[in-house]
Amino acid sequence: MSENRKHWQPLLQELERRQQAAEAMGGADKVQRQHARNRLTARERLERLFDPHSFREIGALAGGNHPGGGAPLAGDGLVGGTGRIHGRSAVALAEDFTVKGGSIGHANAAKRTRLVRLALEQRLPLVIMLDGAGERAGNVTERYPNTPNDLQLVADLQGTVPVACMVLGSSAGHGALTGMFADFIVMLEGASLFSAGPPLVEAALGMKHTPEELGSADMHSRESGVVHNLAGTEDEAFSQVRYYLSMMPRHAGEAPARTEPPASTSRSQEALLDLLPPSGSKACDMREIVQLLADEKSVFELQPAFGDSLICALARVNGVSVMVVANQPRVLAGAITRQAAEKATHFITVADNFGLPLLCLLDNPGVMPGPRSEAQGVLKAAAQMFAAQRRFRGQKIVVTLRKAFGFGSSVMGMNPWDRQAISIALPSVSLGGVPAIGGAEAAGASSDEQARMLALESGAWVPADAMAFDKVVDPRQLRAEIIDVLDRNQPQSENTRKE
Repeated sequence: MSENRKHWQPLLQELERRQQAAEAMGGADKVQRQHARNRLTARERLERLFDPHSFREIGALAGGNHPGGGAPLAGDGLVGGTGRIHGRSAVALAEDFTVKGGSIGHANAAKRTRLVRLALEQRLPLVIMLDGAGERAGNVTERYPNTPNDLQLVADLQGTVPVACMVLGSSAGHGALTGMFADFIVMLEGASLFSAGPPLVEAALGMKHTPEELGSADMHSRESGVVHNLAGTEDEAFSQVRYYLSMMPRHAGEAPARTEPPASTSRSQEALLDLLPPSGSKACDMREIVQLLADEKSVFELQPAFGDSLICALARVNGVSVMVVANQPRVLAGAITRQAAEKATHFITVADNFGLPLLCLLDNPGVMPGPRSEAQGVLKAAAQMFAAQRRFRGQKIVVTLRKAFGFGSSVMGMNPWDRQAISIALPSVSLGGVPAIGGAEAAGASSDEQARMLALESGAWVPADAMAFDKVVDPRQLRAEIIDVLDRNQPQSENTRKE
């Protein structure tokens, strides 16, 4: 053995020892406790998220050499690095509950900041996995100069690279706040999310609450709207995030990858005549219509339990990723509520940031009226939705299926010549500044005048004559018309991948 090799041996052995200590996380007992909670460890989560054998760790030795002589902490409660998702590079970080409850110490904070900065500088998608207690209480006894702050950088990431957050356990404080800047948030059933946990709430307010009472997955998906989707299992959460990112570009300015179109682009659309009654007063299920217009098995609904009078979904149409915003006539006749407007505002903004075409399917009687709706702030929320679609600069395809009244038509992008790539109507559309029956009665119109207003609002012929629409089409041709517009901006030989 050479003299140099002899000198290398103790260094390499020490590196191996420290690496093994990091990979052991909080130790066998705490790993077993994590599994007993029916939860994966941080390292297992990263392996499930990324393509097999693609994870490359960053900062494994952080926390292993405390400057004040404190006990080493494996990874300081955070595991992260780079890997591939559907063959494309991404950055991910996972809070490690087996080490100090996943709390954030100084080395942990530095590692988080490095990983977020890496995503920002290298323009790579970021995935944040939350399962931790927030800032570590012991931080007040230590002094690290110029401690970095990943919260600032996660805010900077908005609109630059796709960011997904997974809430996989109890998450509080700083960690929970970072997740709120994500474009897509999925929460595990049984997990909890809050700005401050039960001990702090009791100390500050004298109120005792369980984690579930403070921030359950069901509450956040249905009432607060803080999270977008629920997952019954961790594997389901990983699948949702992987599919979401597969529909997005790696960063703003890059065209979303187009998958190979289905073998046949002429799927029979005859079923639309059965699914969609011509009369807007009759309910129908917009989910069925979206499924028929999109490529088979490609629709991924976003935030389905919140603002459910409106559907937001990612889908592929002839292999092209699109953001769908569609009124749901089965819920409040498709009226625009505060919750629906807030949901749409977020996802229209996401589509605009990352260059996804926007497909708007209109079938609503207007913005939801009434004292409860007004008290909830529906006017402001609807105005913000209008501003989001007005700012949208990508391909905007607007299809008026049946009814479109008042400001409800405007927030869905139907205003003539509002940067639509195309504005399409079906022959049975019914339009107006206010719904004809209620509006005419409110205005004190005579029965003859009401009948005349109803006649004017029935059918696409009058608005088509005034160029309110570019085309009036047979419902069976609607998918083909959408594909034709999407193909205008799609290269035929580049940026196409197989799924």
